[in-house]
Amino acid sequence: MDHRNPPGIIAPHIPADAYRRAEATGQPVVIVVHGTPTTGIPWRRLLIPFAIAGAVVAGGWGLVAALCLLLDAAAHTATVIAGVAGPIGVGGITLRLARNKT
Repeated sequence: MDHRNPPGIIAPHIPADAYRRAEATGQPVVIVVHGTPTTGIPWRRLLIPFAIAGAVVAGGWGLVAALCLLLDAAAHTATVIAGVAGPIGVGGITLRLARNKT
């Protein structure tokens, strides 16, 4: 740290002679910050919840689409396996899993 400059983040904005005078006399340094009050709607405060809700909805629809795709693939796989396997019999009861195309 440089001993010629005042410490802190705000300190470089204080004129050096005012800082040294305040340091020598023990007088407090008053910093006045002029700010402009914002008027209107705080858009960031409104947009962040809507963005999060939109992401949740899009993710939900993605999960539904993935589930439908998996169920469709499982149904087609079961149909192919049933068609290849032919009739299944257990204890004298025969069950045909798929109909023949003829």
